[in-house]
Amino acid sequence: MVGLWLLVPEHLRLGTWQLVCGWTGPPGERIAPRIALQLIHAAALCVAGVREKRTLSQKGGARLHGLPCVVADLPVHPLLGARSVADAQRLPVALGLLRRASGHSQGTLLVIDPHRIRSSSKRQRRRHRTDAASSPTKVAQTFVVLDADTAQPVCCPTGTSARTVSQATPAWLELARAMLQPETSGVLVLADAEPCTQERLHEVHQSTQFDLLVPLPMQPAVRQPLALLPPECFSRPWAGVATATLPCQLPNAQTHPFVPFVQRLGEPPDAWTCKAFLATADYDAVDARTRDSPKRWHIEEFFNANQALGWHRAGTHNLNIR
Repeated sequence: MVGLWLLVPEHLRLGTWQLVCGWTGPPGERIAPRIALQLIHAAALCVAGVREKRTLSQKGGARLHGLPCVVADLPVHPLLGARSVADAQRLPVALGLLRRASGHSQGTLLVIDPHRIRSSSKRQRRRHRTDAASSPTKVAQTFVVLDADTAQPVCCPTGTSARTVSQATPAWLELARAMLQPETSGVLVLADAEPCTQERLHEVHQSTQFDLLVPLPMQPAVRQPLALLPPECFSRPWAGVATATLPCQLPNAQTHPFVPFVQRLGEPPDAWTCKAFLATADYDAVDARTRDSPKRWHIEEFFNANQALGWHRAGTHNLNIR
């Protein structure tokens, strides 16, 4: 309970009450924004329920969100059900603008990644396995956009299980653009190989202000040509590392500004290993691999540190879940 009271200065800095009132609609003297504030405090405690016997049960906890008692689940369901997905999306956009103005994100280097949560839903869902030895299980997909320089989340949208990462990537970036509002193009976005399709890369480049840097899947069609590259194609910034920028070999490449480059590790020829990457702008290969790409792992640290924030509630089918 002390931790919840320590959130009060942050509520004042971020204007949480004004944001909640804008989402619920009625003026501040109504009960709806107070119920919404209770949901926020329950999430801050990393618990899923709102009933008094499960959370906020200590004396004085209800007074923090302006109510004489802890509200049960029944009044919460109409509050969430009366708001549309568009209403739910406008709230994090407004919060993102406030956080951007407060310096929580720089907006120059972003990381995007899906996070799949095991689901017990009875609905039909795609099944995924965590490793080769485990059985496939139902999962719910959440998506995270992280500022790589400050390691702060920009947005954490959720989606249906049928939507692939490649299909969802433009929507993530459009939500991030609305929050960050970059003044110029050239914001670099780091991703894994899942959105690496020619159609999605072209769509992101043409319709957003972001540049993508993704690794190419090391399939035989990619790995075999890399093994045939002559040594003189590579430049060696230091011992054990060599890079090469290649002409684009993708179909219809003349309409897509793709810039493939290769990183080669190892000093003797028998120890060489290669990795291929694809960018939608002409970035320096050395800076991209040594300065920018390692920051992608901040998103894994974010997953490990913040998985308790009620994300398993995304296992339901509600797109406007808290």
